[in-house]
Amino acid sequence: MRYSEGKKGRTFVVRLEDGDVLHEEIERLAAENDIAAAYLVAVGGVDKGSRLVVGPEDGRAEKIKPMQLVLDNVCEATGTGTIFPGTDGKPVLHMHLACGRQGQTFTGCVRTGVKVWHIMEVIVNEITDSQAKRLKDNITGFELLNP
Repeated sequence: MRYSEGKKGRTFVVRLEDGDVLHEEIERLAAENDIAAAYLVAVGGVDKGSRLVVGPEDGRAEKIKPMQLVLDNVCEATGTGTIFPGTDGKPVLHMHLACGRQGQTFTGCVRTGVKVWHIMEVIVNEITDSQAKRLKDNITGFELLNP
């Protein structure tokens, strides 16, 4: 385990609108408001055609090959995530969303494009006094959180 300590900063109450792309809007909010680090929750609707990363093809393969799921209908959704700077210093959202409809649920990472259906409410809680950032891991190829 690796960890560091930070403090609670500002809280942003956000309403995303129909057609907004979740990760793009949240990363733009973070950049425009100098939010280097945060944790967040979201609730609302996602549109058909939204894309989720739903796991690696083979979880123990030497080269990780992500799988993607495209939603074929509108879904209710809730999720949680974090924002930390990437290797270029820009804020990067890492968020997982559970999307459900009529008893079927899909869960995955939003980084490939989740579109809002009508409305999504997001609460962004800033973390201050944190030096944590995402650094490229040569083994996985991921930008991993380095607290």
